[in-house]
Amino acid sequence: MDTIQLDPSKAKSYEALHAFLQGCQFKAVEKGHAQLVSIAAESSILDPLAVLESIYEERQQHFYIERRRDDLAIAGAEAAVSYSPAGSERFASVKDWIAETLDNAIAVGDANLPFFGPHFFCGFTFFDEVEHGTPFPASSVFVPRWQVVSSKGRCVAIANATIAAGDDIEAVAKRIWNANTKFRTFDYTEEEARSKGERLKVLETRECGGENAFQESVGRALERIEAGEFQKIVLARALDLKADQAFHPLEILNTLRERYEDCYAFSIANGLGQSFIGASPERLVSVSQGRVNVDVLAGTAPRGKTASEDARFGAGLLESEKDRREHKIVHESVCRRLQSLGLQAEGACNPVLKKLQNVQHLFVDVEAELPAGIHLLDLVAELHPTPAVGGMPREAAVPRIKDHESFDRGLYAGPIGWLNAKGEGEFLVGIRSALVDGDTARLYAGVGVVEGSVPEREHLETNLKFQALKENLL
Repeated sequence: MDTIQLDPSKAKSYEALHAFLQGCQFKAVEKGHAQLVSIAAESSILDPLAVLESIYEERQQHFYIERRRDDLAIAGAEAAVSYSPAGSERFASVKDWIAETLDNAIAVGDANLPFFGPHFFCGFTFFDEVEHGTPFPASSVFVPRWQVVSSKGRCVAIANATIAAGDDIEAVAKRIWNANTKFRTFDYTEEEARSKGERLKVLETRECGGENAFQESVGRALERIEAGEFQKIVLARALDLKADQAFHPLEILNTLRERYEDCYAFSIANGLGQSFIGASPERLVSVSQGRVNVDVLAGTAPRGKTASEDARFGAGLLESEKDRREHKIVHESVCRRLQSLGLQAEGACNPVLKKLQNVQHLFVDVEAELPAGIHLLDLVAELHPTPAVGGMPREAAVPRIKDHESFDRGLYAGPIGWLNAKGEGEFLVGIRSALVDGDTARLYAGVGVVEGSVPEREHLETNLKFQALKENLL
């Protein structure tokens, strides 16, 4: 990637921008390949979600992720370039495509800005292949035409565009100039004036597969565990909701980020009218400054109504042989898979409680140093799916999930995240999530089934997880 140290906010004229883009077109002709131009400038503090709301169109791709605890929010919309491979080599294919894209990229601005340069927003379905007609492809990767990032008191606006021989430079220049002007003078009052409809009402709730299907599936899975086919399998339920009006994904997202500051509030839209949204408590993997972090999250207990009750539930979870065994399975698998890539996990497995608004989990943050030559997507490919969302052993358990679930998982429990030109980034696990499509929404919730699991208790646990989603959809 070529880097040009200029401050776009101090550009003297539209004509100067036009001339610069013409130079990028000459380079595209010279290299025989379209160039991705990424122009970054620091702006006044903006709320990325408010910016996304202001230009929201259901027929445009978008990506949003925010974690209030980390003071990080990223929004991007409209695809400048995109790629959607499928199959067992999809992660490697995306890595190669990103490398090729960066070989033909020009980044403009202060390289010391946070989130400088093009960013790649990714959504991978749980399984390597998806059926024809499903809302999201097996891989959905794109660089947005525009992006706004707010992090630790600074805000950066980025405009991206592809320029090839024969492209209309005038149109590209106008789009970038207008976007930069809007970011510098963003007016929130336009959104305040937008009229709100009546409160949404759910007219119908239906369980995929029928009311008793989940408990029966857990029972069959326990028989397979007893027979020694696998140690653990994660099974999910899906609830289909129909409302009296269309769900608005960004309004739901705003509620999620406010209520779940310790989670990753996220939304990824396919540009066809469907959005996958949620508040995930689980990071799959992150890479920053040569360090790797992986969440190990397993075991669930409710939150108490009083401090004493909450402490009792938490102590029970910490002392639960079944839940600690389930957590250990996930931890050992993560450490083993990191080791296969040459990473050595640091520290022992001493789980603590991760307390969310409505549930608490056993949690360990696994850390390691990133060896040379290992890419973030190599880690994603090796870790997904962890036993926390798939099963153990992976090769025996994961293929059996489809035998027990009567719906397509799609992006549920898949890796969703971003990475930059340096290979740094972060992926979450797409749980505590819903697929929104007009006036319908499909909610997902899963549990780990191990020896000692009781179908009725697993059903109650999924109800607990569903409740949080239902409250935020209305």
